[in-house]
Amino acid sequence: MVYECPIGALASRRGCHFVEGGQPFYVHGFNAYFLMAISVDLPSRSKSVELLEEAAASGFNVGRTWAFNDGGYQALQISPGVYDENVFQALDFVLNQARRSGLYLILTLVNNWGDYGGKAKYVEWARMASSDIKSEDDFFSDPTAKGFYRNHIKTVLTRVNSITGIRYKDDPTIFAWELINEPQCSKDPSGEMLQAWIEEMAAYLKSIDCNHLLGLGSEGFYGPSNPGRVMENPNDYALQVGTDFLRNHNVEAIDFAGAHGYPDSWLGPGEKVAQQIVFIENWLSAHIADCTSILKKPFLFGEFGVSSKSTSFKPEQRVSLLSSIYTVLYISALGKGAAAGGLLWQLFPKGMENFNDGYQLVLSEDEAVAQLVKRHAERLADLTGSAYGKPKGGICPTIRFKCW
Repeated sequence: MVYECPIGALASRRGCHFVEGGQPFYVHGFNAYFLMAISVDLPSRSKSVELLEEAAASGFNVGRTWAFNDGGYQALQISPGVYDENVFQALDFVLNQARRSGLYLILTLVNNWGDYGGKAKYVEWARMASSDIKSEDDFFSDPTAKGFYRNHIKTVLTRVNSITGIRYKDDPTIFAWELINEPQCSKDPSGEMLQAWIEEMAAYLKSIDCNHLLGLGSEGFYGPSNPGRVMENPNDYALQVGTDFLRNHNVEAIDFAGAHGYPDSWLGPGEKVAQQIVFIENWLSAHIADCTSILKKPFLFGEFGVSSKSTSFKPEQRVSLLSSIYTVLYISALGKGAAAGGLLWQLFPKGMENFNDGYQLVLSEDEAVAQLVKRHAERLADLTGSAYGKPKGGICPTIRFKCW
């Protein structure tokens, strides 16, 4: 099926680049999943403003954040189809502030994990609705749970921003949607259940919004579709969760491929930094090569970082890993390869210690990382002719996807 759209539509695929204003566009991004959450209460909204403005000043051009909070404290979706307008207005605020700061946002629509509700909450809701559902992974197959999720897609995409008056599906500040953060389906290691869900939900989302890019949100584990790549996985667990990087992204409605990278946790505490760097460079190279030659889609490294909670952590380890990642991405971009950019996990403003997960980065408190981030922005800017790689003019134009 080919998705036909009016002006602003996705173009043909003949290579692997994002394009802005007719020129290649490289993502220099960050994760800040909590932006909506800290913008619900007026006193804490200043933290969102502080983070987004500092990100833009440091050369970042794309942020990734959650467009969900299912049940629980300050939920966006209180129960199936019931939304808290005050929380939705917090997301409106985040989008408007990103626009004012000259940043794009990637909005993720549900979590594989229990944080902020996730698939477990959908399963709970489906069970309460008398659905015959037993496992969290039935989220991917149960008609009731899938119906609740489709409704969430429609509700978010057709939302009219209370500040700008722009419908989300028409908002050029949104760089892309992601179906789910780090999908896994251990109930079906063959991958059939997850694959069917991806195909169904990607097509459904595109039936509502065919103007924005769509990604999956995958960790990038290789599966049976290419046995020769399985050795690139970080561990045996990766083969047990029903994911398959090549097959999952070889869906027409999925516009770009993605992966995450956490060698400090994936490889275990015994692996030294040198081995972690070797792994991450091979991990990136394999995905970039497959996006170039097989998928023929851009590759976006959606999450990567180093935790300070490890007993052996040293700040220079983080700098070394981030430097290696940025170098691989830049070399690919320099050679017009499929690496379209990356988003580090995760950027913080000052004064948010209660959100700390070990991976937090406060640029004003980490000069080495701050300089690394700016150098990478400058290198990418040299490739595109833009200032620091930011969207030109401070206000985000419409992103179009094109390959050549």
